[in-house]
Amino acid sequence: MSQVRRGRGRLVLSVSAIALMSGTAALAQTPPPASEEPAMVDAIIVTAQRRAESANDVAMGIQAVRGEVLEQLHVTDTKDLSAFAPSFTVSQSYQGVPTYTLRGIGFNTINLSATSTVGTYVDEVAYAYPFMMTGPIFDLERVEVLKGPQGTLYGRNTTAGLVDFVTNKPTEEFSARVTAEAGNYKTYNLEGVINGQIAPNLLGRFAFRAENSDKGWQISNTRGERQGEVDRWGVRGSLAFTPNDRLAVDASVSYWKNQSDTVSAQGIGFTPATANSPFLAPGLKDYIAGNLPTKASQADWAPRAARSADIGIGAGLAGPLREDNEFVGIKLRVAYDINDDMRIVSLTGFQDLKRRALFDWSGAPYEILLQNARGDIESISEELRIEGSTDRANWLVGGYIARDEIIDANRTLLGQNSNVGLIRFFGSTLLATPFNSAGYTAAQMAQSFRTYVDRGDIETKTWSLFANADYEITETLKITGGIRYTEDKQDYNGCSRDFNGSMLPNVNVVNRALFFQTYGAAVAPIAANQCNTFNPATLAFGPVISQLDENNVAWRVALDWKPADNVLVFGSVSRGAKAGATPINAANISTQNAPAKQEMLTAYEAGVKAGLFERRVQVNVSAFYYDYEDKQLSVYFADPIYTALSRLQNVPKGEAYGVDGEVTWRVTPEFTVIASGTLLHTEVKGYTGINSAGQPQDFDGAPFLYSPKRSGAITALYNRDLTSDLGLQAAVNARWQDDSHADLEGDPRFVIKDYGLVNASLGVHALDDRWSAQLWVRNLTNTYYWTAVSSNANVVVRFPGQPRTYGASLTFAF
Repeated sequence: MSQVRRGRGRLVLSVSAIALMSGTAALAQTPPPASEEPAMVDAIIVTAQRRAESANDVAMGIQAVRGEVLEQLHVTDTKDLSAFAPSFTVSQSYQGVPTYTLRGIGFNTINLSATSTVGTYVDEVAYAYPFMMTGPIFDLERVEVLKGPQGTLYGRNTTAGLVDFVTNKPTEEFSARVTAEAGNYKTYNLEGVINGQIAPNLLGRFAFRAENSDKGWQISNTRGERQGEVDRWGVRGSLAFTPNDRLAVDASVSYWKNQSDTVSAQGIGFTPATANSPFLAPGLKDYIAGNLPTKASQADWAPRAARSADIGIGAGLAGPLREDNEFVGIKLRVAYDINDDMRIVSLTGFQDLKRRALFDWSGAPYEILLQNARGDIESISEELRIEGSTDRANWLVGGYIARDEIIDANRTLLGQNSNVGLIRFFGSTLLATPFNSAGYTAAQMAQSFRTYVDRGDIETKTWSLFANADYEITETLKITGGIRYTEDKQDYNGCSRDFNGSMLPNVNVVNRALFFQTYGAAVAPIAANQCNTFNPATLAFGPVISQLDENNVAWRVALDWKPADNVLVFGSVSRGAKAGATPINAANISTQNAPAKQEMLTAYEAGVKAGLFERRVQVNVSAFYYDYEDKQLSVYFADPIYTALSRLQNVPKGEAYGVDGEVTWRVTPEFTVIASGTLLHTEVKGYTGINSAGQPQDFDGAPFLYSPKRSGAITALYNRDLTSDLGLQAAVNARWQDDSHADLEGDPRFVIKDYGLVNASLGVHALDDRWSAQLWVRNLTNTYYWTAVSSNANVVVRFPGQPRTYGASLTFAF
């Protein structure tokens, strides 16, 4: 670390300590009299129905969190939202792509190019691919989690729900603030905002956040090396232009860059097909037996020098195990009031994501599976709608169109994988046969199959027409209805391919021999860098080309009744869809890259939202039942060469049902408690598939992946004046979730054990908001937990969550 950075860290710590000591001294002074204001729960204003209204007046399961609460508990990442909405979980796939699940509805893909069942939005603009949300979170007004199918109001259909990140908008009054943070793992963060009027009728806001941790939290079991350094930052500029009373223009540009270390895996066992393989890397069994993880920091990965070196025809992967990603998001919203009761709104979105990353999920110090990811997504969308209101109704009609161009690719390194050893051994016995027409030597065969490339080029187009309206039948009874017609089209061209000759000996000798034995076909050999994915229909190697052309109708009908003040009873029926998907797999045969068609979900929900005890308590509870059709799922299929290979498949039927709710209690004007929880049951129905050993298995009754039966969270917020100049803030959040599963088979090694996390903060601040100081901690109890389990064709691996992190922050406002 540079001297400048060390000096900056000492300055932040020193100033934070002085501010906290001054706050401690103030505790000894006589506090002001207790507030006499009524202790009522404040309503959170949301835009779930594309207009501002209280969350307690919307006939839908919603959890909304204010930005100041996110700041109090140091929430700077999308995955941290589970602390407030326990039915929302985030798991990391082995390629680092987050998997979002809401009320048990998720999609267990590893691909950058896959859309999620849970939509993510920033200021109502769809960020259709979860990886777009892996930058830092900062300067938010609130976050809204909408549960159940969303298709009649928002741009892209989703089956599970959506999360909308609402950013702070420019205001007239000048304001500025800067926050410096320091913490363990040599963490130094900086965040700031400047806001105000630029010119008449033109307002601007600029915000940024930079995060740096120079000491990794993962430690190699065998070499003491570290992984887990953080280096990411983001900026956002916003403009609001109102040239007259009828026209409003809002524009924003967001950018983030992430050069943090990639997370390494923890090896815990072996797959059924390789547990007793004689081709496992020498010493691997002893390593796994002697290094079963008991804490988050324990992990391992291939030594850099070994995996960087080229070995004959097998090129290595050099460089640090690190992300190198950047993202640009642009929003333009133009609203024109046609008259006092009608407006036209144009919402334009553009996103450009570039990913370059190197990660090792071997789970051991061997070259079992490393990947160098390369991905590009360019997405542009336009929504045009007309919305209006009457004395008894609100309505909108509109259209949406979007186009995405995607490259999703990676180069894999697996020189010590047992499957590689098996193929090399088998190939050495075939060198004297006619299949070795190119005359490969024993040395070339022994160096083959070290590396290859998977790549998919995808273009998607979607358009839809939609309408939504609500009508007050009486003063207490309202009906809401919405409908959307959507057409989705996806063109795909992809395959696994040779990299500079590494695959030629094993493909042209071993694979051709096996395909001749299996299919009776004399398959033509490939040349360097050509596709090695075999198509059983054409009996040839080549690219997989497919097209999805689908349409669907999403709809929602809801009825809500207000039997008393501050009480809403509602029921709804809705139907949502998620577009079909095509995977990018390590594809030996074309079946692995075949598309899965769209999935459909019909949701039934009934609930109550009640303000009780003079609005000191707000209770929001709903029960739901989901009828799932053609659920997209990554599963295995039997393969005559590799036993079991992965592919996407539609599971015909499934169901989920449960109860979730939230209770907010304003105990006193200074003290608020928020508790939320979910009881959930999910199951696959009537599906027989292939397990990881390549054998048929009945999966009827198996729970959905990453779907704990019980989850809950409680947050306590305390804020009071200590003196006439000084205030105190304290916050504690605890979240717990039950066991869940990362596979359908019920293998105990794929269980994600129940765990609980506690986050907290304590701070003092000037009552004129000129400065504040805070101590914060995440994972206070240093709990060892993991969010995902996978296998790399040899080793079953876990991906752990971070251990305890803590620090101090100091904010100055100007």
